[in-house]
Amino acid sequence: MRRDTLVFTAAGVLFGLVVGYMAASWDVVPRPAGAAAAAPAPRGAAPAKPAANPDEVKALESLAARQPGDVAVRVELGNLHMDAERWDEAIRWYREALALDPNRPDVATDLGACLVSAGSPAEALAEFEKVLRAVPDYKNALYNKGIALQQLGRGAEAAAAWEELLKRHPGDPQLSPLRARIEQIRATAAGGK
Repeated sequence: MRRDTLVFTAAGVLFGLVVGYMAASWDVVPRPAGAAAAAPAPRGAAPAKPAANPDEVKALESLAARQPGDVAVRVELGNLHMDAERWDEAIRWYREALALDPNRPDVATDLGACLVSAGSPAEALAEFEKVLRAVPDYKNALYNKGIALQQLGRGAEAAAAWEELLKRHPGDPQLSPLRARIEQIRATAAGGK
């Protein structure tokens, strides 16, 4: 077997495993770094962020170079870098994926979450708004819109975004901690008057 074939096969198998893992956890609302106070309570103790495997990244980057129209490889590279909290690289790959397929609310929301974590909440807010114009009840975008608004110092708007999220997804146990966060924002605003 040729070396290229082995590398491609190994990257494909690894890619399939990672995509399968991600698909199994799609119902989880992502939490960007620095947003732990406003995030829904985790199901268990949060594991440490794994570092991106340099060999895996290199193999996927090589595959992306050989297949310039492959959205999935770019999304996977974005996910690997996001998980490793390498925001600039994640942003780069998510933007490349969206340039190829702009109709991916999951990717646009992950891009926005990375922008928030990278210190660009206004730019992130624009991404979340685009997603919500296309899919008004997209849970992760509504949640992260609140985070971006809060980081921009717009607490009342963040609370309103989260109230909309709770209205659109009533009974979602992952979102129940938001009620306390909304009350805290309202109390802070009332105390400042």
